Amino acid sequence: MITAVAARSCHHHGSPVSTFASPPSQADSWLMPSPCYSPRDYSGIASRPFGGFSVAVFIRATRFVSCALGLALVLLSAAPSAVQVAQQATVSCAQTWVGQEDALEAFMRAAPVLKLEDVPIGVTKPRRAVFEPGGLVQRAAWKPLAPSYRGGFRESYKAEVAAYKLDRVLELHMVPPVIERTMSRIKGALVYWIENTHPWDIKNPPNRPDAEWSHRVSRMRLFDQLVANIDRNAGNLLYDDDGHLFLIDHSRAFTERTDIKNLAVPARIDRALWNRIEALTLDQMQVALGEWLSDKELRAVLARRDRIRDQITTMVARRGETAVFF
Repeated sequence: MITAVAARSCHHHGSPVSTFASPPSQADSWLMPSPCYSPRDYSGIASRPFGGFSVAVFIRATRFVSCALGLALVLLSAAPSAVQVAQQATVSCAQTWVGQEDALEAFMRAAPVLKLEDVPIGVTKPRRAVFEPGGLVQRAAWKPLAPSYRGGFRESYKAEVAAYKLDRVLELHMVPPVIERTMSRIKGALVYWIENTHPWDIKNPPNRPDAEWSHRVSRMRLFDQLVANIDRNAGNLLYDDDGHLFLIDHSRAFTERTDIKNLAVPARIDRALWNRIEALTLDQMQVALGEWLSDKELRAVLARRDRIRDQITTMVARRGETAVFF
């Protein structure tokens, strides 16, 4: 079942979180989620009716047995059932596609779309595709953005596909599955709709103090510099109760610009992710992204990678390698 897969697929990216990791920088403060407390009311059950007699009467009649029974009842009332634990785990983690990307892509390419719903958010006016109940995917965002300029910005559904493809190459697991599909003779990007997430609220941002959250923010910024994503804002960030950060809306990314000016700088650098970025070659990029990006756009990715290298060299010179990499 999908529920089982979802619970199994969710994982923390990178190394285990260390309680001695460096605290998030001030620059990351707007992206720090707050601890979540869910107090439960474990009210007593000793006064509830039991077979026509109150439990209090039953205790007086058989004190030894009632003590054992009362203890068992208290333990049962306090401990969540296995089903509750599974449900909580499933709902708290929305990163359900990892490890089954190929199956999800195949489903979204072929599965009948029951209807398209209007989505009252987003500058590009995406619509929401709804699939048959019980399928591998419940919903997807439909973005038929032919490459063109809108409001002074170049938009393209192909950039949405390219962002996902590059995410897979880099093993980032932050961009949900995206495929190209034709509906009503119009080509566009069909983006996996991540269920059980929260939209970013600038007035009440998540405030999570653990180091792994800060690491995810740094990975996001490194990725945005690489793809020249000039449109990262609260409207295209999602997160789940498990602390995963999700990146959506990349239709303005992958321009031909070769610099990384005015793009947010990561506070620290994920060494494993950077090693994969450093290893990128033009041939590899052409195989993975050549269907979606022009030769100039592919070369621009590698040129920005070189600028990021210069940036990291400066960071290490100022702060030291240990303080920069995690």
